[in-house]
Amino acid sequence: MLKFSAALTCAALFLTGQPLANQGLSGRRAPSFSLPDARLQQHDILDYRGRWLLLDFMKTDCPHCKELSKKLEGVMARSGGKVAVLSIVLPPDNQATVTRYAVETRTTSPIVFDSSQVAVAYFKATPATPGFDTPHLFAIDPNGIIVRDWSQLAIETPGFLAELDQVLNKK
Repeated sequence: MLKFSAALTCAALFLTGQPLANQGLSGRRAPSFSLPDARLQQHDILDYRGRWLLLDFMKTDCPHCKELSKKLEGVMARSGGKVAVLSIVLPPDNQATVTRYAVETRTTSPIVFDSSQVAVAYFKATPATPGFDTPHLFAIDPNGIIVRDWSQLAIETPGFLAELDQVLNKK
């Protein structure tokens, strides 16, 4: 689990061992952002309107994140262009760690860098609720609403992919 420092404006993160409690992260408009990838191309969340977006907060040294990235590549491939995947990393990840990760996991979807307040907005971080786990996945519908999110523990359950498919295929 990642945890925000006391000064939220810093957006510095460090590892802890505590599970994250449900913070009511779904059922709201997805916070807007535009972030760069390893090639310094900007990725704006509004570019994904009109199709499902799976937004994955992850770390390149996380074995659970690697497994999820492989699963999400499969979901994206099966969707026929109706589902996009966008992963977000935070410092200390950098261009070199992201490039290695993409090669190792055969990730074709963009991985962008959050060095500001995107994670703070998505996880509703406050001094009282300063942390989140990785991987953490948000399903954002074509209208830009977060309809579901999954923590690391939920992602590791045997029924996760079936649940994800059910969310994506709901009319």
